Amino acid sequence: MGFVDSSQPIAVCKLHKALYGLRQAPRAWFDQLKSTLLSWGFSNSKADNSLFIFHHDKVVLYVLVYVDDIIVIGSNVSYIQSFIDRLNSRFALKDIGDLSLFLGMEAHRTAKGLYLTQTAYINQLLQKGGMSHAKSIKTPFSVGKQLYKDGSASFGDKTLYRSLLGGLQYLVHTRPDIAYIVNKLSQFQQSPTVVHWQALKRVLRYLKGTATMGLWFRQSTDLYLTGYSDADWAASIDDRFSSYSSYCVV
Repeated sequence: MGFVDSSQPIAVCKLHKALYGLRQAPRAWFDQLKSTLLSWGFSNSKADNSLFIFHHDKVVLYVLVYVDDIIVIGSNVSYIQSFIDRLNSRFALKDIGDLSLFLGMEAHRTAKGLYLTQTAYINQLLQKGGMSHAKSIKTPFSVGKQLYKDGSASFGDKTLYRSLLGGLQYLVHTRPDIAYIVNKLSQFQQSPTVVHWQALKRVLRYLKGTATMGLWFRQSTDLYLTGYSDADWAASIDDRFSSYSSYCVV
């Protein structure tokens, strides 16, 4: 129960500023930051409301916001520092330097490019699933094997299955090599079976031996796009008419 004025028991307080810790605080902070960036010539991305883009002459800045964490990248180092100083004069900020960790993603910068991994996040998933000391395996799924709704006993801990699967879905951001099996296992979240759980554990065993793998972004002046597509041509055992297709452009 909050403060009550005995002389005005039905009165309420009107806040002039958002208090840290209240549910309204993140929204108020973002609205204030957004209005400031827009007034400085940034535009809000239509694809992601948390992304702001500044483009003037040959200078390009990208500002990505997640609650009170901000990533700033751009084409000009001095302009980036000038923007950070200006932002710090408007808000109380703490500049922690070059990007190294953001939302479970680890950034490793070299002279040739940027390498993104989620090694620590993978280790957390392995620990959560009790697979920290499991033997690694070379593939995330058995070739030629298919998963379907029935065929084995129901798996008892559905919460654990769904929790680990949700973690794997987030991991796909830097590990597209497990995208297919994660998508397939996601189709059985309502009633996972022992077979589905065994398939999920196989993915964890695969990640155990490939925890340092990730995405490599290299510097290049040339742009070549390569597209891949595939489909299973209605191979679903459960209904025999669902066809899954996917594509990738690199």
